[in-house]
Amino acid sequence: MSARDNSICGPSIGQSIVSGLVLSVSGAALLAVLGPFLGIGGALRFVIALLGLAYVLFLVGKSGERVGRVTTIACWLGAAFVAWFVGLPLVAYVLVHVGLVWLARSLYYYSGVLPALADLGLSVLGAAFAVWAARHSGSAWLAFWCFFLAQAFFVLIPASLSGRETEHASVADDAFSRAHRAAEAAVRRLSTAR
Repeated sequence: MSARDNSICGPSIGQSIVSGLVLSVSGAALLAVLGPFLGIGGALRFVIALLGLAYVLFLVGKSGERVGRVTTIACWLGAAFVAWFVGLPLVAYVLVHVGLVWLARSLYYYSGVLPALADLGLSVLGAAFAVWAARHSGSAWLAFWCFFLAQAFFVLIPASLSGRETEHASVADDAFSRAHRAAEAAVRRLSTAR
């Protein structure tokens, strides 16, 4: 998978905010409907998993990357399945899903460690805002909205935080080109020597 080129692919901040709003409203409505049937704990776990999947699908779809989509979704589903059936405490369960979202964004949108770490900070900050909103308001919608609103700002993190990474890539490409030309010349010499 490759990192985004900010000018070509990836969601805009407006698209990220709108998707966060849609996911928040949908999650709160689904939680209200499923709560009486599954109990609040089971419904919350189901909604968190469903919102995580929907958000990862949004991220993968907007990335512009065609390679690895099925693998990413399959790995996400496998990890979410394990988290569901292991019976993790709710805090650990939420952190697993936040980590899965972070991992998907890191794979599809960043080409360096520093931007991925900045995104991890943003993910943790979003989770902290969601907990704060849930404790102070008691509103599932507000908790989901605070989380997804914070996540919308990932588009402002550049794909690479240092110019040296692109410099190293061009040096590596140049070294590869030289090695490739030398190998071709050696093959020509071997084929004409007979």
